Parts: sequence; structure tokens; C-alpha cells
Amino acid sequence: MLTLISVVVAAIIFEYSNGFHDAANAIATVVSTRVLTPRKAIAMAAFFNLTGALFGGAVASTIGKGLVDTDIITMTTVLSAVIAAFAWNIATWWLGLPSSSSHALIGGLCGAALAAARGNWSVIKWNAGMWPKVVVPMITSPLAGFILGGLLMFLLFVALRPFTPHFIHSLFGKLQIFSAAWMAHSHGTNDAQKTMGIITLALFTGTKAGSFDHLPDWLHFLKTPVFALPKWVIGLCAITMAVGTAAGGWRIIRTLGHRMVKLQPVNGFAAETTAALIIQCASYYGIPLSTTHVITTSIMGVGAVKRFGGMRWTVVERIIWAWLFTLPASGLIGYALARAAAAL
Repeated sequence: MLTLISVVVAAIIFEYSNGFHDAANAIATVVSTRVLTPRKAIAMAAFFNLTGALFGGAVASTIGKGLVDTDIITMTTVLSAVIAAFAWNIATWWLGLPSSSSHALIGGLCGAALAAARGNWSVIKWNAGMWPKVVVPMITSPLAGFILGGLLMFLLFVALRPFTPHFIHSLFGKLQIFSAAWMAHSHGTNDAQKTMGIITLALFTGTKAGSFDHLPDWLHFLKTPVFALPKWVIGLCAITMAVGTAAGGWRIIRTLGHRMVKLQPVNGFAAETTAALIIQCASYYGIPLSTTHVITTSIMGVGAVKRFGGMRWTVVERIIWAWLFTLPASGLIGYALARAAAAL
């Protein structure tokens, strides 16, 4: 029971950190274009992250039972995975790097599962889960963000050529509020689901192991004989994501919204609309996408069309390095934690 409490607490802390770490992605552009003040943008993002988190469950199922063999997983394995992801989240947040909370969690889970399986790589569901839903989207989603963001920006440039800059600024100053809200909602449909999947996995494995057989009647809601998202888990994760969002992610807002490329409302609208569309589609198909990758590359695509020389490629280079290290680094941390726990 103590292990379960630790898992839930660690997962909630991770979800909270995800809120202030990744949710900054949803509002960085609307803040940088000065359409909304940071306070108003964060309040809006918190609300729409909450609404997004309450919908769907495909991503949670992928995280909970689609990536690793659940027969090997224990609650200690899950705890190691969450702590590993949280540690990487905090490190990259402190450095102001928009790395991926999603890949940190997936890496931590795979590393911990590998430790539980004593180095047997078959514990990872490569063909059914990792390749089609993690590795391939990790490559294609940033490319899609860059290409579609650039394409949408180009089409907007062509369509808006007859209009004055004042009209364009005024129009997209309003439209960007809607695109930012959609971006926040889509973020909730994908990112909040991941922690739901982790907590449900802990409940499922604990139930299979008989850890909840002797609980008092008022705790029977913890029993999860089949992998299905309990309503209390959905509500808890949704609220935590919203609270974390309200805490803000100022370092990452500054990196995405100011330091990569200077944005106008029309640019912010194009980037947010592109990212929201990609993330929403991924959520529908149960793909635990990196929302950070998508919004960042969408901004890059928009910025490249706006003025290729205006892109600050040194910042982009730092972000790419953070992306490349996230999966293996969090995996190593998860592996080390799980091995250490097994040795106790």
C-alpha cells in the first residue's frame, strides 16, 4: 500500500511539473505576440488543459499497456519510471530547455521495465508499441510541425497580401486567442493522459499481485482487475495538470516565445493551429506525442517562412540536443532506480 501511495504521489508531482513544464508550450506564442498578458494566458491554458484532460483515453492505454510487458511490471517499477521522468523534467526546466516530458516518462518506464526484466529487451513491445507510436512519431511529428507550419504561414502570406498590416494584426490578435485555447486543449488530451496511464498501470499491477486483497471496504475503489481508467484517476490528473499550468513555465515561455524567433499574432496563430491539429490527431490514435517537439518545430517552420535568417539557430541546436538525450537519459535513470530498488 505504501508503494502505491508513493506511485500516486510521484505521478501527481510529475503531472504538476508537466503542467508548468509543457503547458508553457501552449501559451508561449500568445504571450510573445502580446495578444494576452502572461497571467491571462496562463489562466486560459489552465482551463483548457483541464477540459482536454477529461476527454479520451487512447493515449493512457498506450502508456499503461502498449509499450512494455505488464506481466513484468510491479508498482516499484512504475515508481522508478515516474521518479526518473520527474528528475529529467526538473533538470531541463531549470536549464530552460523545452525537452519532452512524454519521452522522459516513456524512457523512464522502458528503463525501469528493462531492469525488472534483468536486461531482457523483449520486455519492450517494439513492433506493437515503441516503433509505431513512439520512435516513428518522434521523427515525423517534428517534421510535420515544421513543414505544415511553414506551409500554413506561406498560404496566409499569400491570402493576406491585399490587407494592411494594421488589419492583419488586429484580426489575428483575436484569432490567436482561439488557436492558443485549442493548443492548450489538445495538450490536455495528450499529455495528461500519460500520467493517467501510469497510475492505472500501478493499480492494475497491484491488483494482479494481490496487494489490494485485504483492503477495507472503503478502499475497494483501488482494485483494477482490468486495465481501464478509473474516474477518480481522470479527475485527479486533470485537476493537477491545470494547477501545474497555473504555476507557469516562465523559462520555457521565454525560450519558445522570444529567443527562437520574433513572432507577430499571425505567426503565433499559424504555429498554434498547426501544432494543435497534429496533437489532436495523435491523441485520437493513441500516440503519446511530444507536444514540445510539435509546437517548437511549428514555430520554427513559421519563423523560417517569415525570415529564414531570423531564426536563432543556436537556441534551436540546444533544443535538438535536449531532444536527443531525453529518451536515453531518462531510461538510464529509470534503469538505475529500479535496480537500486531491487537491491534493497
